[in-house]
Amino acid sequence: MEPTNLLFILSDEHRRDFLGCAGDPVAKTPHLDALARRGTVFSNAYANSPICVPTRACIATGRYVHDNRCWDSVQAYHGQIRSWGHRLIEKGHQVVSAGKLHYRDTADDNGFSREILPMHILNGVGWAKGLIRDPLPEYEEAAGYAAEIGPGESVYTRYDRNVCTSACDWLKTEASRHADKPWVLFVGFVAPHYPLIAPQEFYDLYADTEIPPPFAGGLPPDQLHPAVAAVRRFFKYDDYFDDARTRMARRCYYALCSFLDYHVGNLVKALDENGLADNTRIIYTSDHGDCLGNRGIWAKSVMYEESVGVPLIMAGPGIVREAQVATATSHVDYYPTITDCVGVAPTAEEQTLPGRSLFQIAWGQEPDRAAFSEYHDGGSVTGSYMLRKGPWKYIYHAGFAPQLFDLRNDPQETHDLAADPQYTDICRQCEGELRDICDPEAVNRTAFEDQRHMIAALGGPEALVRLQTFDFTPVPG
Repeated sequence: MEPTNLLFILSDEHRRDFLGCAGDPVAKTPHLDALARRGTVFSNAYANSPICVPTRACIATGRYVHDNRCWDSVQAYHGQIRSWGHRLIEKGHQVVSAGKLHYRDTADDNGFSREILPMHILNGVGWAKGLIRDPLPEYEEAAGYAAEIGPGESVYTRYDRNVCTSACDWLKTEASRHADKPWVLFVGFVAPHYPLIAPQEFYDLYADTEIPPPFAGGLPPDQLHPAVAAVRRFFKYDDYFDDARTRMARRCYYALCSFLDYHVGNLVKALDENGLADNTRIIYTSDHGDCLGNRGIWAKSVMYEESVGVPLIMAGPGIVREAQVATATSHVDYYPTITDCVGVAPTAEEQTLPGRSLFQIAWGQEPDRAAFSEYHDGGSVTGSYMLRKGPWKYIYHAGFAPQLFDLRNDPQETHDLAADPQYTDICRQCEGELRDICDPEAVNRTAFEDQRHMIAALGGPEALVRLQTFDFTPVPG
């Protein structure tokens, strides 16, 4: 495969199904749909953790959360574990980021030649309240989620506009100066992450009457799995929503998806206008999804498809057009994909990483692989682990009963089959594969222990509660 440049576009909290090319009849995403038509869509892509900071460390390192031990919204990527960026820079490639990274600090060696408008966790500490998991504290900031919705501009939409402008400027003025070796431009947008405030022109693309309501999920919230119910009780966003605000919030989310799509279109246009399209591949994905009120849950942090599933589109030279790949993928696959794209051969150590190049997967070389995710952050009373393989999704909650869903026949995950004797062998096989990846009980103990040490280092639980409170990371400055 001929090496090329790479434009890697990472959005925040964009669920897999809110795209026209994914079959959503409401979503207006013409630029991403066009990208899908000229490339390959990976229809079963997953986050390695359904929350921002841990999954971004997985993208950087190609390692699972329990391996890099970036468990939560405080213990962020710190540059001390080798990333694909470090590897490329050592080989003489230009590696530039523009926008949100959500690492620990820009003072760390994060594996970029340059960081433009970087957004990291606040003050190198981040959202500390999520460290307190036994017992769970009160999350008073939840009321702000429902309060900050509607048409208009937010700090995030203004930030994304600046990120797009800066990235397009780099493509126009800097990319040609690095033509000796393929470069990587990593662009991080915040949209469609809450606050669900959408610019008027994108809000006006939708009407209240076309916005579908949340999916109830077949069970009332008080009958959710205990580990899931704990997350819902902690992030009690749904307590502040009525029908009207729910409809407005979901309309704003659609509008933010269109806002994001507009900026993706600008980046693709910048490639074309600057003569870069013929030697640049594009990857578009997101760090995780959003429940948007399904089952009374908002935001992320659970293992349902709308939270842990992400869009993944790859286009450009050598990539099959109008193709769909059903093989399961996850964020750890980006490390070998990026090095493969620019022509850097893997080291012996890199060959032991769990990910595989998306090029190999698209060519059918890994047909039976599984995707894995785990969660150890705010609201969780125990570690939760997901294994997706073929039609089966198996969710293991340390110390609780597991869950099993047949996504082929039950794509909305309404029927938990784990307790049905007919599926005992399937559960046993899935648990065996999960335990080949990690020991969930041992990982759970390690996560809690690392978090106890971090809580102590920050002054104890009382000090964490007194730290600056926020429901979403402030923009730089």
